[in-house]
Amino acid sequence: MSKNWNDITLAMAGVFQAAGLVEQLAKTGYVPADAQRASLQTLFVQNPQSTLDVYGGHINHVELGLKIMSDLLHHHQNRDYPDTLRYVLGILHLQKKMMGRKDMLEVIGKRLEQSQRQAEHFDITHENVLSGLGGLYGDTISTFKFRIQVMGDFSYLQQTRVANQVRALLLAGIRSATLWRQVGGTRFQVVLQRKKLSQCADQLLKQLN
Repeated sequence: MSKNWNDITLAMAGVFQAAGLVEQLAKTGYVPADAQRASLQTLFVQNPQSTLDVYGGHINHVELGLKIMSDLLHHHQNRDYPDTLRYVLGILHLQKKMMGRKDMLEVIGKRLEQSQRQAEHFDITHENVLSGLGGLYGDTISTFKFRIQVMGDFSYLQQTRVANQVRALLLAGIRSATLWRQVGGTRFQVVLQRKKLSQCADQLLKQLN
């Protein structure tokens, strides 16, 4: 397995993790704290030395994403994450649109710096930080005609905190999608090279055992 496929798989696992957390949050009102923190922290890694650096230098920070990706790409189903692949494809589409908007990229960069300062003062999962990230998504990515329709329990989705968490995690997914393209990821791989991606995910998961 080439290093390049390792990088592509890790970055795609980041997208799957964020998307899976969105689905879990929308349906249960809950997400695993460690996985959420690992996904959100990618937003503040600006100049990584390696792909793994974006995920705190540890494969276990994207373990959930690797597991979901392996299931969905290899078995084409996961009862706990039936909507996640749709979210992943939506994230990839929005990321591509975002990259064509330099003005939007500048706004996102400046607002992320503000959120990073907030996270250092409070905590990355503090309501103020989530509100800032959710607002950033709403002011930028949500302005595209295409929007990801998040399915879930309305009693959770109507809560301000949950709505902000969902948007913040979608933004984290877009961050990983940007990394994925930077290391050589293409939509072709997700559609026609699923077996290769799932095999790479399985090999990376074995390193955690």
